[in-house]
Amino acid sequence: MAFTSKINNPKNTHTVKPRMVLPKLLVKPVGRAISDFQMIKDGDKDSLSLFHILRHFLASAPIRFELGVVTIDHQVDDFEPQALESFFRKFDTPYFFEVFPIMEQAEKSMKGNSYCSFCARIKRGLMYQVTRREGYNVLALGQHLDDLAESPMMSMCHNGKIQTMKAHYINDAKDLRIIRPLVYVRERQLADFAKTTLLPIIKDSLSSLLPNTYRTSAF
Repeated sequence: MAFTSKINNPKNTHTVKPRMVLPKLLVKPVGRAISDFQMIKDGDKDSLSLFHILRHFLASAPIRFELGVVTIDHQVDDFEPQALESFFRKFDTPYFFEVFPIMEQAEKSMKGNSYCSFCARIKRGLMYQVTRREGYNVLALGQHLDDLAESPMMSMCHNGKIQTMKAHYINDAKDLRIIRPLVYVRERQLADFAKTTLLPIIKDSLSSLLPNTYRTSAF
């Protein structure tokens, strides 16, 4: 799952009230990351731990933005994200569901790359497509602090490079901004929040099929 952002009508004064009380241990580091890396700007529109946190800032921040959500169904056994559609019906939020056989494509097209990097590239490309098609300008991803800490080791093992994920950057085509609002949040904090609030956690079977598979933590 990923979250997107698009330009908002400046005349829109609609406000959204958060539907749950969020722990300060989540709100504070996300707010700090958004501020430190200037992730959300006035006039943006951004789009389930991450979703709720962004809804909190939608209601309380002086910056106007909106939310939309996209799920990529990679058509792997045991991955059943359909429950998310009924979940998002509870919220007045646009929801986009894209289907693409990533594993099937990997078997046909992958040449020397790890499944991890191939999956990441295909999923990112699909999310870019939805972002552009629906008129959004920012893609927000759910990687957390633990993901960023693990990223250099994965990069060294798979690509022979020392690099990690960026918190905020512009894509190669220069038409989309990519942000990671959870860069200061630990994985255990998100797991506790998801458990406490009974969020619909969808098993990503790619994670069990492929070692070190790229995944997001925004359920």
